[in-house]
Amino acid sequence: MARLPRWISQHLAALRAVLVLTAITGIIYPLAVLAVAQIPGLNDKANGSLILDDAGNVVGSSLIGQSFTDVEGEALLAYFQSRPSMAAGETGDYDPLISGASNLGPENVVDTLPDPELGWDSDENASKSLLTQVCERSFAIGEREGVDGSRLYCTESGEGAVGAVLGVYYSEGTTGEVTRVVSLNEQCGTVDSTFVAEYEGVEVECAEYGEDYTAAIITPIRGDAPDEPAVPADAVTASGSGLDPHISPEYAELQVERIASERGASADQIEALVDEHTTGRFLGFMGEPAVNVVELNLALDNAYPLT
Repeated sequence: MARLPRWISQHLAALRAVLVLTAITGIIYPLAVLAVAQIPGLNDKANGSLILDDAGNVVGSSLIGQSFTDVEGEALLAYFQSRPSMAAGETGDYDPLISGASNLGPENVVDTLPDPELGWDSDENASKSLLTQVCERSFAIGEREGVDGSRLYCTESGEGAVGAVLGVYYSEGTTGEVTRVVSLNEQCGTVDSTFVAEYEGVEVECAEYGEDYTAAIITPIRGDAPDEPAVPADAVTASGSGLDPHISPEYAELQVERIASERGASADQIEALVDEHTTGRFLGFMGEPAVNVVELNLALDNAYPLT
């Protein structure tokens, strides 16, 4: 009986190996993993940790945050507010398809000012620094919750808040006498006066659109805000993914009085609901306590529905 050529035998052996490995890794193994994942106690996480309402409808996932705002992006006062989700897109809508970090760090303190004829909403080249974003959020939350929204290196300016940052020019580059000072985040035409009138005896100017200030020494001004701001850090910063559904117990506590007033409940009743949805540190020492806002607001609707 004639034997097949060696090269044909080798190709047939390779084909058999491909078919066997495809069956094992492409069919048997995935089905085995799926079967294990459906074991009671594991199936909830494997299926996306979905949250169902009383009618059995999917209303979200305990792993992905949601925005509790109206169509204009204003906070719905009867609901606990999540942390910002700007890292997940300009709309901050917790879209998992565009999840990602903003990559803005602590040294991102100078705004790219908009063309005065276009403004912030229309000038695609303009951008607010991380510091100004934090300042705006902190002051807005302070106003909403009735607490002091000020924080270090932030200043109220015009109709909002900006990072309190000066561009300082020295006679010898980085040393010598101060010759000129510009408030880098306060654009001329938007403020009546800069947040400080003078710096080391030199009058502070507002920033002109299009002018190059790269030769200035960036100088953040600490201000007189308390070292520990009333508005927690997680209230004004997004998570790395922009999708985190959790807030700190401190941020939840800050919102209790407002929620109680809007829901016609007592602060103690709302605090008890917050406690029920607060998880402690993993294994008692890893991470920080957290409150799942999505689950908490669903429980809030069930316990104290809006009339």
